[in-house]
Amino acid sequence: MPRMNTSAAAGNAELRRVEDIPCLCISGQWTLAHYNGLAARVAGLRAQTGGMADARLDFSALAALDTAGAGLLCELIGVERLKSQLAAARLAPGQRELLEAVAAALTGPRAPPPEHYRFGDVLIHIGKAVIAFRNHAIALLGFVGLILEGLMRTIWRPRRWRVTATVANLEHAGFDAVPIVALLTFLIGAVVAFLGATVLADFGATIYTVSLVSYSFLREFGVLLAAILVAGRTASAFAAQIGAMRVNEEVDAIRVLGLDPVEILVLPRVLAMMLALPILAFIAMASGIAGGIVVCALELDIPPGMFLSMLVSDIGPRHLFIGLGKAPIFAFLIAAIGCLEGFRVSGSAQSVGEHTTSAVVQSIFTVIVADAIAALFCMEMRW
Repeated sequence: MPRMNTSAAAGNAELRRVEDIPCLCISGQWTLAHYNGLAARVAGLRAQTGGMADARLDFSALAALDTAGAGLLCELIGVERLKSQLAAARLAPGQRELLEAVAAALTGPRAPPPEHYRFGDVLIHIGKAVIAFRNHAIALLGFVGLILEGLMRTIWRPRRWRVTATVANLEHAGFDAVPIVALLTFLIGAVVAFLGATVLADFGATIYTVSLVSYSFLREFGVLLAAILVAGRTASAFAAQIGAMRVNEEVDAIRVLGLDPVEILVLPRVLAMMLALPILAFIAMASGIAGGIVVCALELDIPPGMFLSMLVSDIGPRHLFIGLGKAPIFAFLIAAIGCLEGFRVSGSAQSVGEHTTSAVVQSIFTVIVADAIAALFCMEMRW
């Protein structure tokens, strides 16, 4: 029976009998352009179960083949049967390799189906979070040890002090942050004074608004707000700066030169932060109290002179010293976390962004936890 030239026609598959032997003849173009028609034809032939299992394969009229057509052929013939008869079939080398590749892909290992949500998944997630927290804590403790070791090694050698870098970081971390710290704490001081006066007015004790504002800002709000602002502003800057150096392989170059990255990059930032945050905390205390003075003068008829007189007589200086005593500890933790996250950058812009965000979150969390521990300690010591 003469064959038609189907090189330009859509693909087709017919079940014929050649010399009383069933034969599945594949012809035409089995490509994506004819996919819809070929899929319907394959579905119709698969419904004709009679004679399909024993049919001989004839690819002599196959004109073109791509991945879509190869997938349909595997679906029509069966992957195992196709692989077993492919060696004896008359096919172009490219078509044979394509069919073998598609058949191998269809018989390869498949990913297990996703499991349904279970309560155990919650426990797994909690366990992973606990392990990640433990690893972060261990890494931070180790990095703090490196900082202290580098500080003890260089403090007795003035020639190794990096005064220029320390002063530059002091300006960036301290002086440049004065406006935002002063403005924010002034507004919060005014809000605290207004709320305190509103509540105390029901008891006829609005005069104690002075003690409320002074006590809260000298012990807690001043240093805590300054530390949170510095954590969001400076810790992210430290992480981004050192992370960019990691991406540019500048940290590796420092090590190749035989220098210590902790001494060059970390110590100036830590010292600058430990000098800057007490100054910012004092400014925050003064600005918060100034906000309280304004509200008391405008709403409660308490003049500034009377406010300051009550502040000196009723609030002891130990509250100021307790608040300022927290500042160097908070500064050390913020600088250490920011620098550590910078060193953990893996070498891409995405990693820089992730670790910068992590530095801010960890710094704020650590500052709040440390402040809570300090408050409990002072309460137990009756300070």
